[in-house]
Amino acid sequence: MESEFSYFLPRDFRTANDEMLLISSAQAGDLNSFNTLVLAYQNLVYNAAFRILGDRFAADDAAQDTFILAFRNLSSFRGGSFRSWLWRIVINVCRDQIRRNKRRPTVRLAPPGEAGDDIESPWWISDPGESPEQRMERADLAQTIQACLDELPLEYRLVVTLVDIQEMDYAEAAETMGLPIGTVKSRLARARARLSLCLQPSLL
Repeated sequence: MESEFSYFLPRDFRTANDEMLLISSAQAGDLNSFNTLVLAYQNLVYNAAFRILGDRFAADDAAQDTFILAFRNLSSFRGGSFRSWLWRIVINVCRDQIRRNKRRPTVRLAPPGEAGDDIESPWWISDPGESPEQRMERADLAQTIQACLDELPLEYRLVVTLVDIQEMDYAEAAETMGLPIGTVKSRLARARARLSLCLQPSLL
């Protein structure tokens, strides 16, 4: 069965040069090229925002803001890892949302479902071969994982999202966060220890 930390990866470009051609075309004002980049990365951006923010509505807003900012600032991209450049925007957008929410907490307008969750669950993809009991167990585990992530300090949550969820290597995560690799490793070790303690009762 697919793990809770398995997500859609961006569509594979035939070569890195294909992506650079799309970026160059988008920088020249071709909206179709930029839309192709959005389609390639939208699932990763949304899932990263959701794991950081812990709220699907907030993640939707963050994903939209990320691509708006990416389009406006595309001329500043000078090469290297486009994914890392995009992740830096996601992280900044999420940090801004968290700061705003601390100053002005929001109340959801959408009514919850019978179990207290949101009626719409576009991020959830169920296995048609699963029984209702298995789906419920998987949904419960997903909620538990997210609750434990929400308890982590933001900087720990970021490093877990990039390395364990988005499957970045240490070097790319360090580049994305603007940190030394050693700092990324130490934060990840502390974050994993906290997650392990939090999840342990649910796994017994």
